[in-house]
Amino acid sequence: MSNVTTGPLAAGLRSMLDVSARETNSAWGNPWVMGWIGLILVVLAVNATMIVLAFVTNPGLVNEDYYERGRNIERTLTTRRAEAPGWTMSLDTPADVAKERATTVRFHVVDAVGQPVRPERVTYYAYRPSDPSADFSQPMVEEAPGRYAVKVRFALAGLWDTLVAAETDGQEVIFDQRIGVASR
Repeated sequence: MSNVTTGPLAAGLRSMLDVSARETNSAWGNPWVMGWIGLILVVLAVNATMIVLAFVTNPGLVNEDYYERGRNIERTLTTRRAEAPGWTMSLDTPADVAKERATTVRFHVVDAVGQPVRPERVTYYAYRPSDPSADFSQPMVEEAPGRYAVKVRFALAGLWDTLVAAETDGQEVIFDQRIGVASR
């Protein structure tokens, strides 16, 4: 009977088993480790993409003096409340506003006793919070006492801040509303 543990065949077999054992004990051969490393690389790639997109598509500040405006906001609100003439205002914007489609917006204003108010000038402003280059304003036309209308077209879909400024006797009264504009 020959001894299997000695000889060139046994040495070769032991050598192959040692290499196989080392490969299975290596972390790089484990599919879970490779999966976690792949997941980390995907997360890093997504984060890098988001950072690049944030820098490339940044429109900048809408107002250059944002800090001063913020500091004065309480004083401005208090002053507006004290000077408000007691008007009741409403802005009638259709629910189906779409990009590049003409839309008629109506503004109604009455005084404290319910009588129509006839301001000297009424202006409609539309502000795009994320893109100041799309902002516009148009004067509103009186349809009847206390009722004003304007036909507008929004260049971009998304959220818009709209504002109606009614001016009478040098005093400006403002009514605002946020609307959503559909892509079509």
